[in-house]
Amino acid sequence: MTKVTISLLAINDVKEFVNTVMHFDFDVDLVSGRYAIDAKSIMGIFSLDLSKPIELHAHTEDADEFLKAIDKFLVK
Repeated sequence: MTKVTISLLAINDVKEFVNTVMHFDFDVDLVSGRYAIDAKSIMGIFSLDLSKPIELHAHTEDADEFLKAIDKFLVK
């Protein structure tokens, strides 16, 4: 599993993020506090507190292509 931190500040960021994540076959979860939701669920993402960075868990060992695809959302 690969863990990174992302930030989604605007509605368009959420839409673009979900559209990008949907292209990958493995599960991706977003964890905020005690909540863990499917990163492919736009409604689930909007239930999170988007004012803070969110931890992302990609359930794959080979995440290089995925991380390149979501690079603009990564907190560095």
